[in-house]
Amino acid sequence: MKKNILLLSTATLIIAATGAYVLFFQPREPLSFNGNRAFEDVEKQLSFGPRTPGSSSHQDFIEWLMSELEKSGWQSSIQQGEMMGNPVKNILALRGEESPEIILVAHYDSRFFADNDPDPKKQSQPVPGANDGASGVALLVELSRILPDDTVPIGLLFTDAEDNGRISGWDWILGARYFVSTMPFRPRAVIVVDMIGDRDLNIYRELNSDPVLTSQIWDVAKSLGYEAHFINETKHSIIDDHLPFLEAGIPSVDIIDIEYPYWHTTEDTLDKISPNSLAVVGETLLQWLLMQNTNDTQINN
Repeated sequence: MKKNILLLSTATLIIAATGAYVLFFQPREPLSFNGNRAFEDVEKQLSFGPRTPGSSSHQDFIEWLMSELEKSGWQSSIQQGEMMGNPVKNILALRGEESPEIILVAHYDSRFFADNDPDPKKQSQPVPGANDGASGVALLVELSRILPDDTVPIGLLFTDAEDNGRISGWDWILGARYFVSTMPFRPRAVIVVDMIGDRDLNIYRELNSDPVLTSQIWDVAKSLGYEAHFINETKHSIIDDHLPFLEAGIPSVDIIDIEYPYWHTTEDTLDKISPNSLAVVGETLLQWLLMQNTNDTQINN
């Protein structure tokens, strides 16, 4: 009889302790990336027109972006310089006084010429840049709204002059190269997102990317049930904004679906974008970022 009373008392204490844990140590509500709101940000960017360097649309975008970041409590600045005789305007957003440990990168410029368009008459027109440019920017803007204040220090970098290689007087990734050449701090990891909003989303592990960092992100995607979109196979070697950081010895990864049939065509338009694709990549990165407060998930230089 005493044994039963003891068991009952122990159970009561466990229940009471559990209740106290729930009351005082309940974790915060799970965050969720809003793919529909990110989709609206893609639409907003397209409303400016092609964001080709030096255009009024390019400047309109900068003003809109900095306003959106300010609303979310980020301090943004324009890093202005020159590469190959061309002006470069990168936008860096920070929150707080600490140097960023992680930088998330997306290019915002769009290409001067749709030289992959199947219609030769359209190849001299600019690319609208719904997926190639606006999708990555929209993902970072939405993350700026929802990232908790107590994450590790994060920087958001919006690069200019990324997308005009194979054009006389230009080259690829000029904005990222300029940023790395003048970078006032050294992050421990860099994540580039590019062309991540298309409806048929298939992201392979990029061959140049840091393998440890890549594995961490792909594992998070798998845990969320996104392995059909984050395909655990290496397939492409891509010139993108991660390369200057890798060359500087900083672990970096390129999250990109290069197998996009409307790449560098006039058909890179809003109807090719899916809120679900934006949410798949956004939620994956959000959860990976939230894990960076624990030592066992950190990338170290």
